Amino acid sequence: MTEKMIRVLVAKPGLDGHDRGAKVVARALRDAGFEVIYTGLHQTPEQVVETALQEDVDVVGLSILSGAHMTLVPRIKKMLAENGMDEVLMIVGGIIPADDAAELINSGSAEQVFTPGEPLDNITEYISSKCKSNMQS
Repeated sequence: MTEKMIRVLVAKPGLDGHDRGAKVVARALRDAGFEVIYTGLHQTPEQVVETALQEDVDVVGLSILSGAHMTLVPRIKKMLAENGMDEVLMIVGGIIPADDAAELINSGSAEQVFTPGEPLDNITEYISSKCKSNMQS
């Protein structure tokens, strides 16, 4: 029996026009053996959730540099739950102040927040450990 490949959606919600970091993370995830779906720039929360549904992803990774994280992340998380995807792992990366990161995690909007300079291995290992434990339970 073959092991199910972890499917990760990397999304750029909002008006942020910079995607180099998201592309670097997407490449690292692919290199680590994940199946990666990249949405491109300027996605609405509705587009992110629709893609997550269509692609049946295990992880939604949001890359936000615009400062809109406190609005976009909870909205996307809520919409995922409304569509029966409340078990999908939600991670966020980008320019997120520590206080905001803690609030996103404490509120349940994000499972983990990664900021610039985070070693790529930390991101891939985090997703692997979380998804493998979810698949076993």
